[in-house]
Amino acid sequence: MSKTRESNPSGNYPPVVAVLGHVDHGKTTLLDAIRKTSIADREHGGITQKIGASSVEIMHEGKPSWITFIDTPGHEAFSKMRGRGANACDIALLIVAATEGIKPQTKESIEVLKSTQTPFIVVLTKADLPTKNSEKVKQELIKEEVMLEGYGGDVPVIEVSAKTNQNIKELLDLILLVFAMHPIDASEQAPLKAIVIESKLDTRAGAKATVVIKNGKISLRDELQVDNKIFKVRTIFNTLGKPIQKASVGEAVELLGFEAVPSVGGIITHKSEISDQVVEGEAQPLKKELIYKREEEHKGISLILVADTQGSLEAIVHALPEEIKLVSKKTGEVSEADILLAKSVGGIVLSFSTRIKPEITKLAFNEKILLRNYTIIYELLDELKDALEGKLQAQMEQIFGRAKVLAKFPFEKTFAYGVRVEEGRVAKGDKVRITRESEAVAEGHIASLRIAKNPTSKVEKGHEAGLIINPSSLDIRVGDVIISHS
Repeated sequence: MSKTRESNPSGNYPPVVAVLGHVDHGKTTLLDAIRKTSIADREHGGITQKIGASSVEIMHEGKPSWITFIDTPGHEAFSKMRGRGANACDIALLIVAATEGIKPQTKESIEVLKSTQTPFIVVLTKADLPTKNSEKVKQELIKEEVMLEGYGGDVPVIEVSAKTNQNIKELLDLILLVFAMHPIDASEQAPLKAIVIESKLDTRAGAKATVVIKNGKISLRDELQVDNKIFKVRTIFNTLGKPIQKASVGEAVELLGFEAVPSVGGIITHKSEISDQVVEGEAQPLKKELIYKREEEHKGISLILVADTQGSLEAIVHALPEEIKLVSKKTGEVSEADILLAKSVGGIVLSFSTRIKPEITKLAFNEKILLRNYTIIYELLDELKDALEGKLQAQMEQIFGRAKVLAKFPFEKTFAYGVRVEEGRVAKGDKVRITRESEAVAEGHIASLRIAKNPTSKVEKGHEAGLIINPSSLDIRVGDVIISHS
């Protein structure tokens, strides 16, 4: 039914569609049904934690048409990211599970849509389940002043099932119909306006950003500006990750060439144009003088925070408890300087979905600095709250051993892994971190451990063993390193 966009037909600008709603109401799964991908299965904890963008082609009234989707997170910590998605879009889909109805982030999404005056469609998901109650959900929406079609209003509503593909094609047609009723005043020949919806520092490629083009076009080697800084476009990637020569209105692309990580929500224009900057994020770490000012003003835990992207960083900072003293924040990798800064202020280092090199882990251990990495945002926030209540021991992570995965094979309803212990030891019940090319990709624990066919509680350095790791859904591959830790 659909495929990922390769190029933009001349003058055929696609609608940019934000997908909003409560966590676990099926936003990404719905997009998977449209894109025929499996992003939802690869997400940590089953929730979307970044704004993702993708473009798909569909047949509409016998002609090919394009739609660009922005998938926004549903967890409460990502309220600003949802607002940013709505500001960047032409149309929105308000996703509500027909089995659950209105939830806190549903209400918040409704307020965002009202404040931005964005045309939207209500999509009732999970329509194939016997526990659905669509009429009840519609009445709840009406109480939230969402005036639905058929109930005296003009907001379209449609029931879908990503599992059975029920009404997926009809939804895509409806998006294009709503877009036709609310046409955009945009042109490839107009002055450039592109919105940064996500940004990060890549250790190999440098600063990069995902942007949605609202007007004009971007070509290779263009000199552009954002945050009052000029940069030259070095590479443009489409949503397939393939390099392209140019992009125009309605496209979501990734850009390389920035001198520094651009602010999330920043407006990109051509160098020669006056920039109407809308800055929602801030990419610079706190200055040292502010660190000590905060030390004097607050009592609590001093935190050095590192995240994978600017959007994730912003969401975490926004949700931090008041008692947390934010000493430094940045995107990228945890560095030696972060550990030493934590030591100087008596703080801790927490990272979110970042790579922690073995030498940094060792330095933190030697300096007795608590260093932890998280892949699910609410786990990070919950542990911070526990720390403030004294439930989390202020101790550094202890590494017990490392083992390399030599083989992977099916075992009953899961997988078993043949490993060689290269350092220390591994034991049944240990927490484990799976790393690939020094980057953490999963967390779990050892559920079963054997030498040959004999169960054992511990395997020492130099020995080979077979083990099973829970949860069984983890993506573990031959060549990965399993780190056993406290």
